[in-house]
Amino acid sequence: MPATQFKPDDSYRDSIATISAAGERVWLYPKKPAGRLYRYRKALSYGFLALLFAGPWLRIHELPVLLLNLPARRFIIFGQIFWPQDFFILLLATLTFLVFIIVFTVVYGRVFCGWVCPQTIFLEMVFRRIEYWLEGDAPQQKALDRRALDFDKFWRKTTKHALFLGVSFLIANTFLAYIIGTEELAKIITDSPTAHLGGLAALTVFTGLFYAVFARFREQVCTIVCPYGRLQGVLLDKDSLVVAYDYQRGEPREKLRKNQLRTAGDCIDCHQCVQVCPTGIDIRNGATQLECTNCTACIDACNNIMALIEKPPGLIRHASVNGIAEGTKFRLTGRVKALSGVLAFLLIVLTGLLVSRSNVAATVLRTPGQLFQKTDHGTITNLYNISVINKTNQPYPLTLRLLEPAQGTISLVSTTRLSLPAQGIAEGVFFAELPRAALHHTNQKIRIGLFSGATLVAEASTKFLGPVQ
Repeated sequence: MPATQFKPDDSYRDSIATISAAGERVWLYPKKPAGRLYRYRKALSYGFLALLFAGPWLRIHELPVLLLNLPARRFIIFGQIFWPQDFFILLLATLTFLVFIIVFTVVYGRVFCGWVCPQTIFLEMVFRRIEYWLEGDAPQQKALDRRALDFDKFWRKTTKHALFLGVSFLIANTFLAYIIGTEELAKIITDSPTAHLGGLAALTVFTGLFYAVFARFREQVCTIVCPYGRLQGVLLDKDSLVVAYDYQRGEPREKLRKNQLRTAGDCIDCHQCVQVCPTGIDIRNGATQLECTNCTACIDACNNIMALIEKPPGLIRHASVNGIAEGTKFRLTGRVKALSGVLAFLLIVLTGLLVSRSNVAATVLRTPGQLFQKTDHGTITNLYNISVINKTNQPYPLTLRLLEPAQGTISLVSTTRLSLPAQGIAEGVFFAELPRAALHHTNQKIRIGLFSGATLVAEASTKFLGPVQ
C-alpha cells in the first residue's frame, strides 16, 4: 500500500499518554510481556543487576572497580585512581562517552533506554515483577485497585510496598557505596547512628527518592524528566533504527472475523501492542514517539498474535522510517560516518592520555616571599615547596635530583627523602643549589626528578631565580 494512504492519528502528539485532558495522572497497567525479546531483556537485565550490586565490592589491585567520591574529589575507574589533576582526562572520557551515545542513538535509536538504562531495568524487571507476583496481571491489578479495602487487598498492598521500600533501601546502600566506598558504608551500618548522622541522612533521602520514583513516579521519569528522551528529536533521523509499525503491510486495519475472507492489512486491531506498552503509547501512530523507550514489548506481543493468525512476524519490528516507506535496507549515512570519525579520534586521544599518564604527579612552587641566596662558596640557592600525589595503591619512598641543569644539588629540609603513602599526598620543602656558571638567565627553567630507588617516577619543572648576568 502506498505510504501516502497511511494517515495515523496525530492527536497523540498533543499530550503524553500518562496525563489526561484535565491534567490528571493516568495510571498505567501494562500487561506482563512475554516473548523471545523479553527473555533476552531479562537475561541482560539480571546480568546488569548482578554487576551493579557487586560493583562496589569488586577489586582490581585492591582498589574498587568503580568509585566516584565527589566530596573527596577522588575517582577510581577500573582500578585506576584519578585526582583533580586528571580532570582533563575525565572530561575527555565524558565527552567521548557522550559522542558514543549520540552515534549509538543515531544508528539504533533509543535502545539504551529500553535495554540498559537502570531506571527501566529496576522498574520493569524488579518492581513490576513484584507487582505481578502479588497483584496479578493488568486486569487483576485494575480490579484490585477498584475494590473496597478488605484483608486480601490490605496484605497484598502492604507486602508490595514493604518490598518496594526494602529494595529501595538496598539500591540506596549500593548507590552510596559507589560514592563513599564500601569501607565507609560498613562503618555507617555497624557504628552508632549518632556517629554518622550525615551518612544516615543520605541513606534515608536516597531510599525515599528511589521508593517515590519506582512506586509512584515510574514512567514519568522517561517521558518528563530524562533529557535523553527529549534529545531524540535532534538525534534521530529517518534512517535511524527504531521500534516501528509497518503500515505498508498492516493498513488498513480490520478486526479478525471467523469464516470471512480478509482483504485488509495484517493488523487486526487487537490492541495487544498498546496493552503491553510501559509508557502507554500506540506504536501504530508513527515512529519516533517521545514516550517510546524501544523496550520491544510491543514486538513480542504483535509477533505472538501473528503466530496465532498464521501471519509472518515483523509487523512491528526494528526498522527505519525510510526502510518501511521505501522498502530499503539499513545503510550507514554520511552523518553516521562523520560522527564515527569524531568518536574514533576522541578514543585515540583518550587512549594516548591514559597510556602516558604517570602514577605520581608533583607540583613544585617557589616559596612565596623568598629571593635567591648566595652561599659562601659562590653558589646560588632557591627555596621551594613540593606537593606529590600518589595515584596508586602502593607507597613510594622518594628522593629528589636535579635533571637539568646537571650541575647542581637538591637538599630537603628536615629530611633526606619524602615518604609518599598509598593513595596519598606528601609535601616538603627543599633547597635547589646551582653554581653561578650554570646560570644563563635571571629566571631559568630547571627540571627536577623524583626517584624511587633508581627508578624515575615523575618529573616537575619550575623557575630558578639568580642574579643579573
